[in-house]
Amino acid sequence: MSLKKILIIDDDRDLLLGLAARLKANRYQVVCAMDGAAGILLARQESPDLIILDLGLPGEDGILVLGRIRELPELMGIPVIVLTARSPVENHQHAMDAGAVAFFQKPTENNLFLSAIRETLGETAPLSAFLRI
Repeated sequence: MSLKKILIIDDDRDLLLGLAARLKANRYQVVCAMDGAAGILLARQESPDLIILDLGLPGEDGILVLGRIRELPELMGIPVIVLTARSPVENHQHAMDAGAVAFFQKPTENNLFLSAIRETLGETAPLSAFLRI
């Protein structure tokens, strides 16, 4: 079985290294980019299974990067989880409207974030599958 590939787009080198190490320890293949243009290029080259995107990127806002990802036919089906230091009050709905599947504010709780990644990648059933309504 091949490892699922995750692309992290974030300009914080320490966060990139820490998150990449955590994901690799959980048996994911990880590729990283430090700005939106490099992230889109890498996404086109690597065809990741998931993108983790910061909103505060140099040169181009993460919402604009997410919009470009959603416009490109070869990328539009890749789920994007936003992980940002920006306020959720002002940015959560913008990110979801732009096509994100989840929104997390930095710093995030590790287990909850990993659970969202696993659910997004179809590795675990969503909580709603266990609830009878």
